[in-house]
This record gives sequence, structure tokens and C-alpha cells, in this order.
Amino acid sequence: MLQELIQRLLAGDRHALSQLVSLVERQDMQVPELLQAIAPHTGRSYCVGVTGPPGSGKSTLVDALAHVIRQEGLSVGILAVDPTSPYTGGAVLGDRIRMQRHYLDHSVFIRSMASRGSRGGIAAALLGAVRLLDAAGKDIVLVETAGVGQGEIDVTAVADTVVVVLVPEAGDAIQTMKAGIMEAADIFIVNKADREGAAAMVNALKGMLSLGQRVPGWKVPVVTTQAQTGNGVPEMYDVIQQHRQFLVSSSQLERRRIERRRLAFLSHLEGALHSRIEGLLQGEGELADLAKAVERGEVEPITAAEKVVARVALPTLSPSPAQEQAE
Repeated sequence: MLQELIQRLLAGDRHALSQLVSLVERQDMQVPELLQAIAPHTGRSYCVGVTGPPGSGKSTLVDALAHVIRQEGLSVGILAVDPTSPYTGGAVLGDRIRMQRHYLDHSVFIRSMASRGSRGGIAAALLGAVRLLDAAGKDIVLVETAGVGQGEIDVTAVADTVVVVLVPEAGDAIQTMKAGIMEAADIFIVNKADREGAAAMVNALKGMLSLGQRVPGWKVPVVTTQAQTGNGVPEMYDVIQQHRQFLVSSSQLERRRIERRRLAFLSHLEGALHSRIEGLLQGEGELADLAKAVERGEVEPITAAEKVVARVALPTLSPSPAQEQAE
């Protein structure tokens, strides 16, 4: 069944793609086999992360950007990460409703993904979904984050280019905005630029950016847009393309992807160990008794944690010759 779905995915079958994204979302046991099977068919797509505070018009902007990309004859995958609905546990459908003009276009795939309350608002399955869209042959993958918690930073885990969307009203708050969201930006967009304060916001961003370059050789641009009318969106796509060319020519694209693969490995490892240990603590035996002792206040949490690590962790690595000499 899985192999059949994979073959259909590689042949461009939208229904197979949808089924496999669902499989990744529910963290099915077949996910490792799936991702390993499609690995040789990935690496061709370019992923753009669009993030920013709530109310900045990200969904409308992504919709308009997808329209511009389609006019270039390129296929698009859109993943909108929504806060988990407290009633259904699924993704809120607002983003998909806003993007409904693309539904009849078979070269556009749209999927809302629930954040599941994870730290940063990014669905645990997002990276797998991006890889599926890559294997399915999408030229550009647009990832819109929910703009909550640390989600603005986490988008760097999947995106080649990070676009941070702000609005004129955010001008007074720019000094107090999380450092992470500002530092992650490869491109700044001031959306709803017809509103009062747009010019001041642009100047504030340019002033901040004049203090130094996060990435040597790349001057972070500030682009104004009006997503509702489409004004400025072609220019937005132009600077995304310029950033892509910069990353390729400076060999930073591959370096970014190598670092993302390393971080993905550590993230999966952390998740696997967490699940394993949590299962042991909730079962029966020595570790479960230790957890109960912590709850009763008989053992300090830090002491118990050290005991658990000693009990279930990997063997301690032998010191290197250099370390032995230092001792």
C-alpha cells in the first residue's frame, strides 16, 4: 500500500500526495520508511517561509504570491500552519478559505496543518510535508506559519528564504519585537502599505538593518506590498529570486540545507528519546517508582533526571586521547 502511494506521488498524483501528508501528520509508524524512500527524489524544490505577527495579512500575501509564481509557469505547494482548534484538534481552515481561487489549479497544492500546541507553533510533521511536496515535483513550496510563540524562528527549520511580514501599525513595537523574528529575516515585507505609518515603518526597518548584516554579502531588502490588490507582490517575488541566486552563488544554500538536516536529526532524536523515557516513567518498575517519588517530593527533579539518564541513556563515550592527556 505504502509503495503504491509513493509511486503515485512521484508520478504527480495529488490524491496520493494528500494521503501521504495525512500519514506524516498523524506520525504514522511508516513515516521513516516513507521519507527514506522519497529522499533520492528531493532537493529540487525551493522553500520560502512567510511569517510574522497575527493580522499582518500573511495568508492573503501568500495567495497573491502563489498567483505571481503560477504566472511564471511554476508549480506551487502551500503549507499553512494553523493553531490547533481547541474543539476538533484539527487545523483551522481560514487559510484554505482565503486561498480558494487556486483550488481548480492542479499545479497548486494547499494544505492546512495544525500546530498541535508544539513549542513554536510549527507542526511536528511540517518538515516531512515539505519533503513530500518536493518529491511530488513542486517548484516552489510556500510555508506560512501561525505567527504565535516562537513560530517565527522555527520557520528557519524548513525554509531556504525567510520572509517576515509586518504592518505599519507595528512601527512603535519594533524595538520590543522578539530578536529571533528580526534576525531570521532574509526579506522584510511591509504589507498593507496604503495605511498611515507605512513610510515610518520602512524607515525604522532600514535604520535597524543599517547596523549590520546578518549574512555577509546580503543586504536585507524592505519591500512594501498591498496583498489585497497585488501591488508590490511581483517585486516581492523578484527579491525572493535574488536571494535564491545569492544563496546559490555563495554556496550558502547547500550550507543552510546541511545545517537543517543536522538539526532535523537532533529534533527527531530528541522526540524519540522523549517518547521512550515518558513511556518508561508511566509504566511500572524502577523508573515509574522514581517518577512517583518526585511527585511526592521525596526526590529532587534534577536528581531524578540524572538517575533516569544514567539508567536509559547511551553508554558514556570514552574520552579522546587529547582529553586523557589534559587530565
